[in-house]
Amino acid sequence: MDQTFEKRKKVLYDFICDEMYVPMKIKEIAIVLQIPKEQRSLLKSALDGLVEEGKIYVTKRGKYAKGETKHFTGMFQANARGFGFVIQEGVEEDIFIAEENINGAFQGDQVEFIITKEPEGKRKEGKIVKILSHGMEKLVGVYEKCKSFGFVRPDNQRILNDIYIPSGKDKGAMTGHKVVVELTSYGTDRAKPEGKVVEILGHVNDPGTDILSIVKGYDLPTEFSQRILNQAERVGKEVTKADQQGRIDLRNLKMITIDGEDAKDLDDAVSLTMEGAYYHLGVHIADVTNYVQERSAIDKEALERGTSVYLADRVIPMLPHKLCNGICSLNEGEVRLALSCMMKINAKGEVVDHQIAETVVQVTKRMSYHQVQTILEEQSMKEDQRQVSKACADFVPMIVKMAELSKILRKKRQDRGAIDFDFPETKIILDENGTPLELKPYERNDATKLIEDFMLLANETVAEEYYWRELPFLYRTHEQPDEEKIKQLSTFINNFGYHIHIGNSEIRPKEVQKLLEKVEGTKEEPMIARLTLRAMKQAKYSPENGGHFGLASKYYTHFTSPIRRYPDLQIHRIIKENLRGRFNEERIEHYNQILTEVAISSSERERRAEEAERETIKLKKAEFMIQKIGKEFEGVISGITKWGIYVELSNTVEGLVHVMNMHDDHYDYIESSYEMVGVHTGKTYRLGQRVTVKVIGVDKQQRTIDFELV
Repeated sequence: MDQTFEKRKKVLYDFICDEMYVPMKIKEIAIVLQIPKEQRSLLKSALDGLVEEGKIYVTKRGKYAKGETKHFTGMFQANARGFGFVIQEGVEEDIFIAEENINGAFQGDQVEFIITKEPEGKRKEGKIVKILSHGMEKLVGVYEKCKSFGFVRPDNQRILNDIYIPSGKDKGAMTGHKVVVELTSYGTDRAKPEGKVVEILGHVNDPGTDILSIVKGYDLPTEFSQRILNQAERVGKEVTKADQQGRIDLRNLKMITIDGEDAKDLDDAVSLTMEGAYYHLGVHIADVTNYVQERSAIDKEALERGTSVYLADRVIPMLPHKLCNGICSLNEGEVRLALSCMMKINAKGEVVDHQIAETVVQVTKRMSYHQVQTILEEQSMKEDQRQVSKACADFVPMIVKMAELSKILRKKRQDRGAIDFDFPETKIILDENGTPLELKPYERNDATKLIEDFMLLANETVAEEYYWRELPFLYRTHEQPDEEKIKQLSTFINNFGYHIHIGNSEIRPKEVQKLLEKVEGTKEEPMIARLTLRAMKQAKYSPENGGHFGLASKYYTHFTSPIRRYPDLQIHRIIKENLRGRFNEERIEHYNQILTEVAISSSERERRAEEAERETIKLKKAEFMIQKIGKEFEGVISGITKWGIYVELSNTVEGLVHVMNMHDDHYDYIESSYEMVGVHTGKTYRLGQRVTVKVIGVDKQQRTIDFELV
C-alpha cells in the first residue's frame, strides 16, 4: 500500500471487481491483501474514495461490495449547523448529508445523490453528486449596507450563507430593512450566493413587518387579481328561486352554527332532532362549488393556494372575501345553498341510515363555543341562575341532546382505538400594532368537542359511501407508523416501565391510545406524548383510501370545510355530479387524471401553511418573552437533551436551559433515562419535574428563548 492514492484505489477496485470476490469488511480485505494494521487507515480512505465515486457500495453490515452505487433523487434540506438531509418523495426516512458531502447544494434544491453508508439501525448517509434544479428563487432577510455593496442575512436558518448584493442591486434598501431578494447565483466553494433586492417590506422594527416577512418567506399569495375579484363579484349574488330548484328545502329545520366569536367564514351548521331512540343529526356544509366553477379563474387560484392560512394577526383566505365571508358563509337568517349529510344514529353511536343531498338552508341562530359551553355548564345550576340558557331558551334542549350524542360518538371512537393527542394550542392576543399582550392555551371544552365529533362523523360517513360507490374520490389518509420508529419508541418507554404491543410487525391504534392513557398525568407524559407523535406519519390527501390510523377509521375524507380547504371543494364537485346522475366514463376518466395532482398539491400547500403558522406563533412567543427578560416563571421540564433542559410554561412558551447556563455543577445527560445529573452534587432533573426559571435571553430572529434555573 505504498503506491499513490489513485494507484491504491485502482488496485482495490480491480481486486473488488474480480469474479471471485465476495463482500468483505475492511478487516477481511486487509487480511487477504496482507496489509499491516498501521496502514489500514490508508486502506479505509481508498475504499471510501471508491464509494464516494459511486464505483462500489457499502452493505448494511458494513461490507464493501462490487457494483456501481445506485443514484437517487430528492430535495435537499439544509440545517443551520452545516449538514443537511435529502428528502425523497414517498420514502419515510431522510438521508443524512454531512457538510463535506453537500457539494454546493442550496436549501430546496432537487439533487442527485448516492448512499455512502447504511449502518444497521441508524440513519443512512449519502453524498450529493449533482444539483438537478434550484428550488428557491427568492428569500427574505435583513439588509446590511457595506460601502458600495451590501449583504442580506436570510431569515431562513437553513440558508447557511449571507447573500451578496452588488452595487446598484439594493433597490435603495438601508441597513435594518427587511427585503425580498431574488437569487442570481447560488454560490460556490469560493464565492457567496448573490442576488438583487426586488422588494422592501419595511424596517425590522415597523409593526407588521415581522409577519409579512414570514408570509413572503413562504411565498404565500396575499392579494387576489382584479380578474378574480371581478369574477367573485359576478357570481356572489344572493340565492335566487332558480338556484333552489331541485334541492331539499331545510329552511324550517332548526339549525345552528357553533364557532369562535371572531369567526367570519361559517361553512358548517348542525341540526338535531329525535325520533324515538334515534338521533337525526344534520351536518350542513356551504355549497361553495355553486359559486366556484371548475377551471374558472377562482378555482385555479384556490387550487394554487390549497388552503386558507391563519396567522397571528391575519387570515390569508383561499377564496375572495366576497365568497368566503359572504354568499358561501352560513350567516344567521340568510338563505344559503348547502350540501347536507343527514344521519340516523342509534344509541350506540352507529349510523344506521344516511342521506347526502343538495339543500337550501337558513341558519336559525349563530352561537359561539363560549355560549354553548355555558349552556351545558348551567344545566347543573338552579333555573333562576341560568342566564345564557334563558337568552337561548329555544335551543337549549337541542344543545343538551347534541352534547349527549357527542359523548356517545366520542366513546365509540375511543373504544375502537382512536388516538387523541391533546397538545395545547396557543391563543395570541395582539394590540393594534401586532404586539403580543397575552399568550394562553386555546380552550378545548365540551362545545368544541361537540362540533369536532359531528364533523368527524360526517367525514367518515361520506368517505365510506363514496368508497363503496367505487367512484374517483379524495381521501384523507393517515398511514401506519414506520416500524423502525415504533421499535425505537418501544425501547425508550421500556426505561420508564411502559410497554407497547407490536404484533406481526405492525401496531394498532388501540395500543398507542393505551400508552397515552397510561402516561396521562405522569411526569413522563409530555416527552412520551411528543415522541409518540413524532413516530406517527403525517396525514395527507390521496385518491386511494388507505384509512386513518390516528382516528382508527377505515374511511375518512375532508368534506366539512370547502371555504378553506381545496380537497373539500373538490369532493363536493364529485358528490354533486353523482347526485345529478352526470357521472359517465368521460367524467370518471377526467377525475382519475386530475385527483393525484390535486392530492399532492393540497398536501404540499397544507404543509406550507402549517409551517408558516408555526413560525408566526414562535415569533410572537419570542416577542412576548422579550418583555419578560429578567422575570421568573414556574414551568415543567418538557424535554431533556445533551445540550440542555427544555421547560414549558403555563402560557405554552417553551425555552431552553442550556447546560452552559447550569452553573451550580457540571451536568451529564443520561440518555437511557432522559435525566440530567450533576457530577458532584448528584442533583437530578427529570421529565415532568416542576422548576422555576428566569428568562435570560430571547433571539427574535431565530425565535428562541433562553432560561436559567432559579
